[in-house]
Amino acid sequence: MPDKEPLLNRKQAAAYINYSYGTLAVWDCTQRYDLQPIRIGRSVRYRKSALDAFLEERTLKAF
Repeated sequence: MPDKEPLLNRKQAAAYINYSYGTLAVWDCTQRYDLQPIRIGRSVRYRKSALDAFLEERTLKAF
């Protein structure tokens, strides 16, 4: 069985990217950023790779 990437709940994801739980909830609701949330019933999960991509897109590169 191949390794599956672990999913982070909203609280874990918020801590990982250093934003608040509420900010992630608003971003999901307004679709401000595409963090590719996975909805399972009423719960929301995020792939770590999607969060890493989000951070990478917003990282300033040195000249």
